Amino acid sequence: QVQLVESGGGLVQAGGSLRLSCAAFGRTRSPWPMGWFRQAPGKEREFTARITRDGGRTYYADSVKGRFTISRDNAKNTLYLQMNSLKPEDTAVYYCAADPQLHNSDYPGDYDYWGQGTQVTVSS
Repeated sequence: QVQLVESGGGLVQAGGSLRLSCAAFGRTRSPWPMGWFRQAPGKEREFTARITRDGGRTYYADSVKGRFTISRDNAKNTLYLQMNSLKPEDTAVYYCAADPQLHNSDYPGDYDYWGQGTQVTVSS
């Protein structure tokens, strides 16, 4: 069984930065593609960013491109999301997710393991 634990959320003013972390416990032999998703109140969970197994390729939603950076440290079994120039519309619960079936997808349904989420609130 794999457990994902996010941290780093909080309250920040517009224009500020936060760095989210996601630690994986009970990991299997090789790294999996990983992703960050977010869900605002009353909205569906949406793709934010994802990264390939070796970290060589990254993909972003248009809404965060140029402001957010996803990265990973496989030696530490940890995924990161650096969020800069935050906007009030970035307010959401942020989830990390693992894709053991190697879909390399933006679709939440293709991810089998999820963290509990961490709240990010951006004030105007």
